[in-house]
Amino acid sequence: MPKLEAYNKRLDYSYALGVFPSLNLLESRPEAAMRLLLHPSSLENEGVALLREKCAAMGVREEFAERVLKRESQKDNCYAALVFRKYDAELSPDRPHVVLCQITDGGNLGTALRACLGFGIKDVAIIRPAVDAFDPHVLRASMGAFYRMNVRTFNTFEDYRSLFPDHSLFPFMLDGAKPLDEVAGTHPEKYALVFGNEQTGLPAHFAQLGQSVVIPQTNEIDSLNLAVAVSIGTYAFTRPGMRERK
Repeated sequence: MPKLEAYNKRLDYSYALGVFPSLNLLESRPEAAMRLLLHPSSLENEGVALLREKCAAMGVREEFAERVLKRESQKDNCYAALVFRKYDAELSPDRPHVVLCQITDGGNLGTALRACLGFGIKDVAIIRPAVDAFDPHVLRASMGAFYRMNVRTFNTFEDYRSLFPDHSLFPFMLDGAKPLDEVAGTHPEKYALVFGNEQTGLPAHFAQLGQSVVIPQTNEIDSLNLAVAVSIGTYAFTRPGMRERK
């Protein structure tokens, strides 16, 4: 078998680190699984036993790879990982989207994806320049949510918009025209919540592209963490009491 390289975005494969994320990958994207990597100390772990059973049934090769696991996870207690082929995902034209513009921190991206899935939004667009969505640390921060979602990266916001011109846009901005609680209960069926870079937010012209939204906060802080803002926004737009549509 070919030697497994340290992850970089030019590779056509990545690593699902950990037992739970690996099980999520097998359940949601089984065709992408290539190799099961095991730590020598993992064989008594019940989750690893289940993972081995599923991989054996699918014909996925297993091997001990303690050094690779430590290299990719940067931890001593990563007991298993799946090597998987990167794949293309298509966003649904009929469901809500979250659009993340120029996100640079992998932990923020992974946590934001986990929040989106937790509140029922499975279609996420990432706008470059941005952190690589297939980076193992992004995937680990999502805790397996990534594999259950449709995540697609676009070169520009215009590229995204050209494919989904009918989604009503709700850019989240510090100087947004309306507070979140006024907007979330009256949105249409197809919408996109748009969030900007952790440091700079969205450019001013996004206010002209849709209904800009502000999350009310005290003046004790300058802004919310991106993943926190995504969590609040997606919760407000998807919770049962806010589902009346125009």
